[in-house]
Amino acid sequence: MGTPEGIPQYCAQPPQSQPVLRPDLGPQRARAIQIVRSKWVNGTMLRYCFFDDGGEGPGKNQLDEVHQAFQDWKDVGIGLEFREVHDAGDAEIRISFRDDGSWSYVGTDVLTISSREPTMNFGWDLTSPHGKATARHEIGHSLGFAHEHQNPFAGIVWDEEKVYSELGGPPNNWPRAVTFHNVLRKLSVSEVTGSSWDPESIMEYGFPGGLIKEPVKFRSGIPSPLKLSEVDRELVLTWYPPLKAEIPELAPFASAPLDLASGGQADFEIKPPETRKYTLGTFGQTDVVLVLFEDIGGELRYLAGEDDSGEDRNGRLEVKLQKGRRYVVRTRLYSAWGSGDASIMCW
Repeated sequence: MGTPEGIPQYCAQPPQSQPVLRPDLGPQRARAIQIVRSKWVNGTMLRYCFFDDGGEGPGKNQLDEVHQAFQDWKDVGIGLEFREVHDAGDAEIRISFRDDGSWSYVGTDVLTISSREPTMNFGWDLTSPHGKATARHEIGHSLGFAHEHQNPFAGIVWDEEKVYSELGGPPNNWPRAVTFHNVLRKLSVSEVTGSSWDPESIMEYGFPGGLIKEPVKFRSGIPSPLKLSEVDRELVLTWYPPLKAEIPELAPFASAPLDLASGGQADFEIKPPETRKYTLGTFGQTDVVLVLFEDIGGELRYLAGEDDSGEDRNGRLEVKLQKGRRYVVRTRLYSAWGSGDASIMCW
């Protein structure tokens, strides 16, 4: 982000949470969990609010730019929904405008942050080209995407001491630990999808010349991406494809197969024939995240969730469902780590 002629202001991403996985977990199973863990279940309504820090606030132009940045991601055709709310307790994404740089927690990590704290911050004007790119970059983090220049497939060899020196001065004034975390640290291959680097991604920083030794073509710098790239659009649609207009019904005591690849998702609607406590669960040797929503006035609201990744058990939800109401259960597969078929049932 910024221009390659000088050191711009950069996003200072907070550390991501890391799942504690059993040491005996197979590498493919562990990799699938690492890749999927920060992504939302497709079809989730992500509510965002502007955090009240007191004072006059950021001004309408700044708020409008955030609204438009959410819309730009939505216009790709993704299955996620975004809606502004005015109560921080109802919002997964809470946006502040503090003089604290620009940053965002990544994906579902926002759920671990107190509702009294922001999960995203904008520390400079969003109406400039650099600011517009910042808004789209931080929302990319909230969708579960990391910094592209830290992609292990980029093959970047840094002049590390020069990077520390440049980012340690104005306008970023970063300590070495922040520079390492946001620039020099390479992501593990187990954390990234695909096998290539996209220097045009909105998740890429723009860098001036003299910081990169290899690849040779980038010794003069990396131009600052100012909009979503074609690869950004393709990748976000792999995780959040358009939702189907109709989904199959999951009737009580009827098993439905889960014929999914890693990262795939299956959706079912439930229309309870009676009001009582029901159990929803998966069967088979799989790692899944299981999320149940209730249809309230045409909007799906989160009701319950379960994540069995890395454990040798199946996901189970026990919930009271009401006759005459509609529910939707969404199942995202981390991996199928054993033999046999996987399925889901409500009983």
